[in-house]
Amino acid sequence: MNDTVELHPPSVDEIRLFTARLGLVEDGGSAREGIDAVTAIEALKCVGAATQAVVTAGVAASVRADRRDRGLPRKQWDLGIASQVGLARRESHRRGGTYLGLARALVHEMPYTLQSMREGRLSEYRAMLLVRETAHLTVADRREVDRRLCADASTLEGKGDKQVVALAVAAAVELDAAAVVRRNARAAAQRRVSVRPAPDFMGYATALLPMDKAVCVYATLRRDADALVAAGRAEGRTRDQVMADLLFERVTGGDAAAGPPVAVQLVMSDESLLAGGDEAAHVPGYGMVPAEVARRAVADRIDGGSVGATLRRLYAVPSTGQLTAMDSTARVFPAGLGHYIDVRDRTCRTPWCDAPIRHHDHIRPFRFGGPTTAENGMGLCAACNYAKDAEGWEAQRVVEHVDGGHIVRFRTPTGHTYDSAPPAVPLPLPTTMVETQLYELLVQRRAG
Repeated sequence: MNDTVELHPPSVDEIRLFTARLGLVEDGGSAREGIDAVTAIEALKCVGAATQAVVTAGVAASVRADRRDRGLPRKQWDLGIASQVGLARRESHRRGGTYLGLARALVHEMPYTLQSMREGRLSEYRAMLLVRETAHLTVADRREVDRRLCADASTLEGKGDKQVVALAVAAAVELDAAAVVRRNARAAAQRRVSVRPAPDFMGYATALLPMDKAVCVYATLRRDADALVAAGRAEGRTRDQVMADLLFERVTGGDAAAGPPVAVQLVMSDESLLAGGDEAAHVPGYGMVPAEVARRAVADRIDGGSVGATLRRLYAVPSTGQLTAMDSTARVFPAGLGHYIDVRDRTCRTPWCDAPIRHHDHIRPFRFGGPTTAENGMGLCAACNYAKDAEGWEAQRVVEHVDGGHIVRFRTPTGHTYDSAPPAVPLPLPTTMVETQLYELLVQRRAG
């Protein structure tokens, strides 16, 4: 009797069915059974990531081959593929590009790493670490690192993230030390400053610098903060607080107690600002903050005296809360209309992409008669705007949407569709039916 079970790759429908079944699992067994389930599901995640990589590499190869065979310029062969991968994974274009690069490296250059994932022994994140730490090597050397670390299952067994990186770096240095030196030299060209939100209306301002300069910045701030604390001039602040204040003052030239000398926008309703309402405000580049925090920020700017505070009114339809439309006869979105789109959309309108808006784009292209209006405009990051121009991509406004909002539907070259809606704007003070009718009459008169 032959007990061998012949396995066949599952179809997409079978994968969806299994996913639905997996979602039915609930806690109910013993602790031992629970740990067994956690282990099995972790292996499943590894296998799933490996399968995604194989399929992703296949999609990219298919698209490239089709475009090449049809005689398209080489620079268009890869355009928009990363965005399709990102949308399929509910991620941004940038993350889609990362997964695409990972897939190509695993499938074409690192077979042992891929096999370790398929066997449920190596996570996607640790595979990314191996791909990252070998990106500067030749294909032959990368394959050698792949063989050394992943051909034998015991090599990485029990190793944490830092240990995996250390082993990969050591192997890379042994194979091509000069390539590692060149990589370090190129890294200096990537120096930059970035900001990202932190909880409780805080933020991380991060500078990526060469190590010697980064250490110098930190050591200088610490030295001067220690001096102020030792001299009794810290005014009740800890050393860390003094260091943060010194950094702010030296970069901006202002006083940490007085607040920022450059404009920080707050988008909030009139009720939240003036009537003690509770609706949250929005800070571009940060996100939502409680109304009281926003009011305090405005009050601090006014009370400080050194920094002005100004109000810019944005009109909203009283019955719906939607911002009043604006338009232009030019192809390029003028500053006022661009600001309107920035406030309405806040971040890139491509689903799952929360990158800052860099381009104001026509939903229906201007060259095809699309007007330069708020209804036909949307904010996009640069990468998503370029991807949208790739062959087979379409975008349209879904005017029949149930809430009548500014819904944009993206259609990819594979025929998949993804809808995008802007976040809700702060609502104006409640209005009576008479006020609403007067508003609508005023709009009609202005339009006429």
